[in-house]
Amino acid sequence: METVGGVLRRFIGAAGLLLATAAAPAVADETCMSPFMPKITGQEDYVYVWTLGVEGMGDGSDKLVTVDVRPGSATYGKVIASAPVGSRNEAHHGGFTDDRRYFWTSGLDTSRIFIFDIHTDPARPKLERTIEDFVQASGGVVGPHGAYALPGRMLMSGLSNAKDGGGRTALVEYTNDGRFLASHWMPTAEDPRGAEIEKVADGYGYDQRVLPRRNALLTSSFTGKSNYMRNFGEMLKDPEAMTRFGQTVVLWDFHERKPRKVFHVPGAPLEIRWAWGPTHDYAFTTTALTSKIWLIHLDADGEWKAKAVADVGNPSDIPLPVDISLSADDRTLFVDTFMDGKVRVFDVSDPHAPKQIHEETIGRQVNMVSQSWDGQRVYFTTSLLANWDKKGADNDQFIKGYDWDGRKLHHRFTIDFNAEKLGRPHIMRLGAASLYAN
Repeated sequence: METVGGVLRRFIGAAGLLLATAAAPAVADETCMSPFMPKITGQEDYVYVWTLGVEGMGDGSDKLVTVDVRPGSATYGKVIASAPVGSRNEAHHGGFTDDRRYFWTSGLDTSRIFIFDIHTDPARPKLERTIEDFVQASGGVVGPHGAYALPGRMLMSGLSNAKDGGGRTALVEYTNDGRFLASHWMPTAEDPRGAEIEKVADGYGYDQRVLPRRNALLTSSFTGKSNYMRNFGEMLKDPEAMTRFGQTVVLWDFHERKPRKVFHVPGAPLEIRWAWGPTHDYAFTTTALTSKIWLIHLDADGEWKAKAVADVGNPSDIPLPVDISLSADDRTLFVDTFMDGKVRVFDVSDPHAPKQIHEETIGRQVNMVSQSWDGQRVYFTTSLLANWDKKGADNDQFIKGYDWDGRKLHHRFTIDFNAEKLGRPHIMRLGAASLYAN
């Protein structure tokens, strides 16, 4: 087991790498990555797409799909590999280890974790290991969600629990080789764990992101298994079910893994994106049910605050903001809205006053967005959850690639995952063979 001193040395080195990266020329990588990971220098080669299997479609299995995005390649904009896991698990999110050699993905239904070898053959990842005992090892956490790289470790957010299938949950920490280390339960009103509570403490979880130089970890909140595995239309008609959505963002002491403050952010705050600038002490999130952009920021008095700073579309229409992507220069925020299938682009150079500068329909539904570090390419996928995706002709399932010139999107390719019998494409991560050349 790695010693505490070893972890701290890795942490300090990674923090130094982050500062060096912030001052370096922009290179091509995805902007939502952990600061503890190496960056891709130059053009990305592949987009890895974690995909939900559909019964009766192809092999019916969840799978990691590789898309070739090398300019000039004979297979540009096409699927070149697929690594099935042999089951359906409600495939959702995932992330690379800090050395970028392995890609951890998970299933919200079965609570399995799948670890893919990326480095041996980056064009054709292979499933190396499956963790089957997440619920038991973690002490009852259900629904492993995001996999976030720490020095030598992976931090998994949970969405639910084994006791009642509700939203109360924990962060779960593993070594890179898949050994369970600890569960860090979210603060609640009954057990605040030392945190200052702004209004409520619901104990819900969703995303997690770290700002190392401020020793700050943020987590957001969604809903439990009793909701996320339910038919979307039925859930919307159930008033009691609609009360079971998160309304908090938690600020943690990252080193100690202790919650410090619970912000009231009503409406299910989902993805969190810290600004990258070396003096930018703020992060954005969006609320799915209230359609707002929220800013979590350090004020002039040294206090962390949270406030709504902009609407996304017309909130009364419930466009349902889902994924977001903040550009590497902290000036542009892409916001996807699932219900109307649009992306809205905001100028956030003044983070306290975002201004929409572009709006475009990507499909009948859209979920995830991944932006290259140099800001020149943007990718979109469609699936939210198997039971929440639209039906019939509205059930778009694709990945689309675009160029972005700072004002408009220019379409480059579309892969129809229904037509290719691949399933429902969800989260994306960018890959490059050059990372493993030596």
